[in-house]
Amino acid sequence: MNLPYRKPSVAFIGASWTALFAGALTFCIGLWNAGMVLNEKAYFFTLLMYGLFSAVSVQKSVRDRLERIPVTNIYYGLSWVSLALCLLLTSIGLWNAGIALAEKGFYGMAYLLSLFAAITVQKNTRDSVGAAELPEDTLVRPQL
Repeated sequence: MNLPYRKPSVAFIGASWTALFAGALTFCIGLWNAGMVLNEKAYFFTLLMYGLFSAVSVQKSVRDRLERIPVTNIYYGLSWVSLALCLLLTSIGLWNAGIALAEKGFYGMAYLLSLFAAITVQKNTRDSVGAAELPEDTLVRPQL
């Protein structure tokens, strides 16, 4: 069952990309200026990159299944396990980090913003490509 695509608005696409860059860049700038040792910074940076990848993988595999595009159970499960593992390891790392509570909140919120924005950017990209491939008369238009 192929669902009709609705091309996202330019404002929504821009807001999604802005949120992704704001979250990831803020997280990285915070790491750069943090009083952590280099291996702690590398740990959190790796979790950010792994988290972004796993969030996009979850979005893609869930969307593929909804559109009846074959996704193996192992990939689907690994996507979810990867995302859960990223959230768990980031939480444990922040809990045990020797930084102020406000800094922990800063990193946690920047991390979550980045993951959510990555999912949204992936969705917008897929919707834009899907809408471009359909004839103009089959697109879903918003009701005014």
